[in-house]
Amino acid sequence: MARILLPMLGHTNGKRSPLTCELKCGSQCTKPVCNTSHNATFHDVASTALSRRSALGLGTAAAVTVGVAVTGTRTEAQATFAHWGANNGTLEFEPIAPVAATVDDLNVPKNYDWSPIIRWGDPLFHDSPEFDPRNQTAEAQAKQFGFNNDYLDIMPDAGGTAGVLVCNHEYTNENTMFPADQSEDLQRTASVGIAAHGMAVVEIVREAPGKPWTYVRGGARNRRITADTPFRVDGPAAGSDLLKTVADPEGKTVLGTQNNCSGGVTPWGTILSGEENIQNVLSGPDTPENKRYGIPVEPPKRRWDLVDPRWNGNNAGYENEVNRFGYIVEIDPSDPNSTPVKHTSMGRFKHEGANVYVASDGTVVAYSGDDERFDYLYKFVSEKKYVAGDRAHNMTLLSFGDLYVAKFTGNSEGEIDGSSRLPSDGAFDGAGEWLPLVVDGESKVEGMDVDEVLVFTRLAADKAGATKMDRPEDVEPNPHTGKIYVACTNNTLRGEPGLAGADEANPRNNNRDGHVIEITEDAANSAGTTFHWDILLVCGDPAKNGSAYFSGFPTDKVSPISCPDNVAFDSQGYLWIATDGAPTAIGYNDGLFRVDLTGPKRGRTQQFLSVPQDAETCGPVIHDRENMAYVAVQHPGEDGTFETPRSYFPDYVLPTREGEGQFAMPRPSVIQIFSTTEGEPPFVDEDGRPGKGEGKGRGHKNRGPGNNNGRGKGRGPKREGYRGRSTEELRNKARNAPRSYDDGRSHRFGW
Repeated sequence: MARILLPMLGHTNGKRSPLTCELKCGSQCTKPVCNTSHNATFHDVASTALSRRSALGLGTAAAVTVGVAVTGTRTEAQATFAHWGANNGTLEFEPIAPVAATVDDLNVPKNYDWSPIIRWGDPLFHDSPEFDPRNQTAEAQAKQFGFNNDYLDIMPDAGGTAGVLVCNHEYTNENTMFPADQSEDLQRTASVGIAAHGMAVVEIVREAPGKPWTYVRGGARNRRITADTPFRVDGPAAGSDLLKTVADPEGKTVLGTQNNCSGGVTPWGTILSGEENIQNVLSGPDTPENKRYGIPVEPPKRRWDLVDPRWNGNNAGYENEVNRFGYIVEIDPSDPNSTPVKHTSMGRFKHEGANVYVASDGTVVAYSGDDERFDYLYKFVSEKKYVAGDRAHNMTLLSFGDLYVAKFTGNSEGEIDGSSRLPSDGAFDGAGEWLPLVVDGESKVEGMDVDEVLVFTRLAADKAGATKMDRPEDVEPNPHTGKIYVACTNNTLRGEPGLAGADEANPRNNNRDGHVIEITEDAANSAGTTFHWDILLVCGDPAKNGSAYFSGFPTDKVSPISCPDNVAFDSQGYLWIATDGAPTAIGYNDGLFRVDLTGPKRGRTQQFLSVPQDAETCGPVIHDRENMAYVAVQHPGEDGTFETPRSYFPDYVLPTREGEGQFAMPRPSVIQIFSTTEGEPPFVDEDGRPGKGEGKGRGHKNRGPGNNNGRGKGRGPKREGYRGRSTEELRNKARNAPRSYDDGRSHRFGW
């Protein structure tokens, strides 16, 4: 295959490598901005408002007073869905120092250790083939843990010694997945890639709450959802002509989900997942609608269309296939035979994820960000109320309701110059409005029917006049307070000629480090149409970037942080942030950080862990009462190749030491971090029950059949602490490994 240019080479402010940009989003930053609408910026809105007030003789001070008005006391959320562990821990730690971006190791605080729960390729079922990275097939991958785990949740059963792990598999990196001699076999790489995308549900077990987990091969709830799994379409757009194809003339059944990024757990125990960079595998006709979604006309490089023609919307009868992706999907992890659902009521765009808030009166609200430069923040309000204990009813709550998009106004827009200099009132803050798109089943967007609003939501939001944001990714309500936290990852095009300039909610031009916004709904049940907001963090390394802001907390007492991506909360009310893009932005590996939200320490940011070279921190789960935390480590060693890896995470073995399911290559993995203050904690007994072979099996509690050497097939990660497994020899090999590209080109696979 001819080598293809990497457009982002030399332009990766806010991203670790041009290869990550190409693999994850198709180098969207080098392409024309999808949002070319002319709706007003914050600065335009504020300037108009201030001019009007001046004409009325009210002056600017009155405008500022209105902007910071106190709106009353909110009712505390019912955090019935939040699980922080069964013990009395607090997850106290001494912050780690930032780790250089060339270090291939996973670092955790003193008195903590880590181990993988499950890795790419680990077999999930009794009949799953053992992972053989040199001889992969689609059939095998569909029965194994998928690639590039992203969103994560750990859901213990009653008693806390069993449960399920649920995660997304966002995208593939063919350079590190396949040997070079397979680079021309696109049928193979595409079919394996289709099976490696999607989601996984995996049973887990442990000795007691607070002890490390082991995954269960053959668990009753184990499931792989791939890009071929049937999904039911619900909501107002189900059956719309916009969703019909030659393979689905009713427009109500879609095969698969793909490029799933973040997500959330609902109070009724289901999982929400966001379909994000759908343009990575789809193509379609050259239409204004497809352009707004970044859909290419030519098939993307992974060439899924060679396996199934539906991935190319230029094929007759499949023009609408692109309209069938870009939704929030909902799965039931307790029932492996259930049909997952795509919710059209929540709109179609590049969903980072969705997270639900249930108010004290039962009102159900979900928030979602559109992860694109200059795109928008959305809110969904269910038409029905949450009913405690009625799971069947609650599983219908996201099928119908009202959809809104956010418009922000700053208090001090006249002082915003793109430098992120703090306004004279001492805060980046203001008011906002939820602009209606669909209310009471009717379109509120002129010239668009309901199904058009829900399928072409970006265009509807353009017409409504929403505010252009700096890549709003994870958006989560704090289960303790109901306040909403928006991670705006970065936007290096902010302030460029012809594009939106800085405003108070996006106060920095060339915003390579990102920021975090805190929103307070004016209505106690969060269903209203007005809110107030302020910026919690303007990220960066204070030692190198004077524009960094930590809500007034001393910048010499914080950990440097860049490119906030995913957020989570613990039982004490701390905000936790996982980052994606710090290596290029501030020169350190990505990590997980804890942030104070209240009191004199508001804004204090402390680093808890860092991930290996080229990797991203995803899906943080905080069970602080058990002194445990979990993350999905995505794309370790991204810039390497199968033959010359730039990471050996998580097995950390030399090629001469491979065996027993361990390989000298990077494998995206879900890891657990646990306390060692009382010594190394026990894992589930390896011996378990006798295997079916001659000798005792040594799989996960012998869930896998035994064999003649007394070691059960499918041995998973070693059940022990992994701290210190990355030796200096391995780190040097990873550090000195060549990148898979040179002069803007990749060595193979078209990347």
